Amino acid sequence: MSTTPTTITSDEEESALLRVRDFFGAWFFLVVRRSPRLLRLHRNPKSWALFRIALGICGAALVVLPLGLWNGWITAIFGMFFFVASILLPPAQLESDTDRRARELGAQTVVSGGIYQPGNGPAAEVQLFISTLHVWALGEQFEPLVVINTAEISSLLIEPDEDNWILRLRWADHKAEFAFEGFFAERFARLAEDSIRAVLQENPVVRARALAAGV
Repeated sequence: MSTTPTTITSDEEESALLRVRDFFGAWFFLVVRRSPRLLRLHRNPKSWALFRIALGICGAALVVLPLGLWNGWITAIFGMFFFVASILLPPAQLESDTDRRARELGAQTVVSGGIYQPGNGPAAEVQLFISTLHVWALGEQFEPLVVINTAEISSLLIEPDEDNWILRLRWADHKAEFAFEGFFAERFARLAEDSIRAVLQENPVVRARALAAGV
């Protein structure tokens, strides 16, 4: 009886890689969406200290308890990672420059804005500071490159552009494009879009306009 070796085609390999990418992408995106809560934890010294202690205890338990199992070394690796991470995690930070700028602007959410080119100026990586009244695109030194009145936003969409994703905004007689690059380009673009849509629903002018239109 002859046996035929199993051959993994390039399509199957690509499909497997895509599944792995989507899994880690979804996990990373979840961390990003939950980041405000993690940041609040990091700003509280007592809560952060308890988190590090719990992480260290959990890591030590994963190293010691499963050693009797035949595959306990796999769990021990994760336990060692958690234990070392609990030691190396930085101390609590009461307030960052981003937090201070967000507080000054009254922004509820801060997300990546990808790459933005203001007019004929050089392209720059920006952060979007989002409130119910305005969306600010701030550069590396927290300088405002564009300020958008949320009540005037008439169009908001994202779409692929070769290997990148573009977030396009229109308000009044203006428009702006934010290009997201890299492995998680789509997810960061969707995070920015969802964050802006969330504050649009809270803006009283936008809500009144939607009610008048019967939306």
